[in-house]
Amino acid sequence: MRGVVMHAPGDVRTEELEMPAILEPTDAIIRVTATCICGSDLWPYRGAEPLRPGGRRMGHEYLGVVESVGAEVTGIRPGDHVVGSFVASDNTCEICAAGYQSRCVHQVMMGSVGTQAQYARIPLADGTLVALPGKPPADLVPSLLAASDVLGTGWFAAVAAEAGPGKAVAVVGDGAVGLLGVLAARQLGAARIIVMSRHADRQALARSFGATDVVEERGAEGVDRIKELTDGLGAHCTIEAVGTQESMDQAIRATRPGGHVGFVGVSHDVALEGRELFFSSVHLHGGPAPVRRFLPELIDLIWERRIDPGAVFDLTLPLEEAAEGYRAMDERRAVKVLLTTD
Repeated sequence: MRGVVMHAPGDVRTEELEMPAILEPTDAIIRVTATCICGSDLWPYRGAEPLRPGGRRMGHEYLGVVESVGAEVTGIRPGDHVVGSFVASDNTCEICAAGYQSRCVHQVMMGSVGTQAQYARIPLADGTLVALPGKPPADLVPSLLAASDVLGTGWFAAVAAEAGPGKAVAVVGDGAVGLLGVLAARQLGAARIIVMSRHADRQALARSFGATDVVEERGAEGVDRIKELTDGLGAHCTIEAVGTQESMDQAIRATRPGGHVGFVGVSHDVALEGRELFFSSVHLHGGPAPVRRFLPELIDLIWERRIDPGAVFDLTLPLEEAAEGYRAMDERRAVKVLLTTD
């Protein structure tokens, strides 16, 4: 089969790989019908994360059709159209039962499997995969694929920030996760949604998802602008969707005392200064999103055409052109790239 491998920073190739096989009785093999490039894939692409010798298989977002299942899989069957989380989980352990499937005691990060490929092995298939009502219409494929990670991650960020009716929400980060955090905040009833963005195309998409205000300033000026828009107090809820020191500082400082920060950006060299954190009086909640918790609800919203998260995909390429997709996202010529596998 064909699959994407990153050999070094900036060196992405689509090449011939061994077909996956059932390794555990809880596995399933799916034929991947759509996959994509994640903003977090850019960290190793830019040299900010190490790569193992021989290269790293890429991808952790996927939509597909079940080809075969292990002997202990009972919840799905060959022929089912499925979507699953970027973290494989049993969905039965005590941590999963509490709603944190991304920290399942048996978790498997799908990035270690690699789903930017024509086929993929899905560990813990019963707990990880959710069967769709049927074969998805072509126009719903992007949105259902988004549910595998960026929609669920943006949704968790909004939930962790306690977005809700009557609240002002600030969103730090205008990538796909931040933009879908806007969508989630709107669905949860937020009264005001302020997105920090300097890019006209992303600003327009944020407004289509429900943003009421755009702040282009950064640093102290950005914080001051958010406070101007919130009666001098700061946002009730702030979504941090980048993972840098600057973005985390921005999020905490833009939040009012007693407010909540939902952080889902994969942290790189982020340190919290104790005294500032102490006197900020904000709540911090986040980490890898438990996408599996939200998947049934999100699938229903998409299937009923009540939300259109697939709008974050602004470039579609065949799997063979994955390298161009990485370049486009790295150069901010694309918000998010969908890869077709046919």
